[in-house]
Amino acid sequence: MAMSSHLALYRKYRPQTFEEVVGQEHITKTLANQILSGKISHAYLFTGSRGVGKTSVAKIFARAVNCENNTTGSPCGECEVCKKLKQANDVNVVEIDAASNNRVDDIRELREKVKFAPIGAKYKVYIIDEVHMLSDSAFNALLKTLEEPPEYIIFILATTEVHKLPATIISRCSRFDFRLLSIDSLSKVLEGIFKQEGIEAEMDAIKLIAAAGEGSVRDTLSIADSINAYSGGHITKEAVMKVLGTTDHELLLEFFDKIIDKDLGGVLTLINNIDASGKNLSVFAKDAAKHARDLLVCKTCLRPSEILNLPDDVLKKYVAQAERVDDKRLISYMQTFASSEAELRYTLSTRLLLESLAIACITGEEVKKN
Repeated sequence: MAMSSHLALYRKYRPQTFEEVVGQEHITKTLANQILSGKISHAYLFTGSRGVGKTSVAKIFARAVNCENNTTGSPCGECEVCKKLKQANDVNVVEIDAASNNRVDDIRELREKVKFAPIGAKYKVYIIDEVHMLSDSAFNALLKTLEEPPEYIIFILATTEVHKLPATIISRCSRFDFRLLSIDSLSKVLEGIFKQEGIEAEMDAIKLIAAAGEGSVRDTLSIADSINAYSGGHITKEAVMKVLGTTDHELLLEFFDKIIDKDLGGVLTLINNIDASGKNLSVFAKDAAKHARDLLVCKTCLRPSEILNLPDDVLKKYVAQAERVDDKRLISYMQTFASSEAELRYTLSTRLLLESLAIACITGEEVKKN
């Protein structure tokens, strides 16, 4: 019996309308209004981190400008054109990966193809992903096409590194900057998807997955896929921490209590216990840097809950711990752990380095670097 292939969550739940796109309302609303008013640009530039919806919005836009029954700005999904444009091989929506098609000859070939009008649609849309990867000569060839494109052609250039694009290219595009999503927004996305998939998940587990996604919908759903495969449909906070290798809040609070109290023996004993439990000490050191930063947020920001998205009971413990130490020491803790991230990757003894970092926090002396 053949096994059925698993469709990744980020592919299965790719948005099909502007309304389904999460966290980018400043962009989707503007694009929908442009389509409804008929004031469409011939070239767009979508910038932002990976996995925040650039390509998804580009595909929705390509269908929306060609939709026969567009009343909201989004594609209706029912007309013949919408159905046709959903097919991956449709000639009117052309996706180009600039990372592997970055030569001037590739762009010259594209310039020849844009001369051909769309078939059974109003517009032909070219989506060039990771456009910053084009060579200088390829950029020059693309510029000529952007200056005088046929009226039925729309270019959507997507990039994670907009600073690498020539100013001449940027100036000819209508630019949209995609934002990273908050932990709260990503948590809501996960809740909805887990409900549809029949996956049980603790709220603390959902927040941990959302935090690990670091603002990216795609990364968050990929992590959720891995953890669900491990958990078998019932996701607990403990399972998430085990798969991700992240550290429990209580352990970090205990670790920093000992540092704040200048309990040298207690810190060394705790590091020994952490190491003996099989915990990855490099990950722990990274979590320690983040914990110091979180304490600094609790100490200096008026509404830390809006920044940290921690459970209420945990946040109270963070605030209480932050009150026990001054700003300068917290900044020193954060810098001590954060500045040693590269060393932790290559050191022969992670434990020895972690002990040195903790001692440096207690004594206020810098760790000597080779």
